[in-house]
Amino acid sequence: MSISSRIIHAGIRLIFVIYLFMLVKIILFKMQNVEPGFLWNQLYSSLSHPGLVYQRLLTGNLVPFREITRTMELMTGHSLFNLIGNVAIFVPFGLFTGIMLQKNETPARATLIYSFLMSLFLECAQLLLRIGQFDVDDLLLNTFGGLIGYFIFSVIARAITGLPNFTDITSS
Repeated sequence: MSISSRIIHAGIRLIFVIYLFMLVKIILFKMQNVEPGFLWNQLYSSLSHPGLVYQRLLTGNLVPFREITRTMELMTGHSLFNLIGNVAIFVPFGLFTGIMLQKNETPARATLIYSFLMSLFLECAQLLLRIGQFDVDDLLLNTFGGLIGYFIFSVIARAITGLPNFTDITSS
């Protein structure tokens, strides 16, 4: 690999790390500053009282498409912003995974899995840190956003370099 290729790859990884930092800051902390001591206390409390974590889980949305359907019925500005935002915030994740997984045999499937796992991590962190509600619809919307990002990458990459298209998600 040439020096310029290494620099480009390092730059992409750095931008991805910055994106992940912003993703966590937006989803978990709603762009607020949070003290590490507060987070530690929240986590310690959750781990010390698993029954409370379970109760918080039950107050979240565990029914797929419940909040999505409600948003489509109500069509308020806030709920629509939340729905679109949950998709849009993961589009860069899909773009980055597409870029970084080009040599993977099934990058679309990997993007699907990584998007889901990242979203699951964030939802579980909200639950354990007691800074948000667990919502299965967020998992669906975030994962869909990651796939849209990968699809955008796939179309652009195919147009520029002739890389494979978005069909590998159903292959194998």
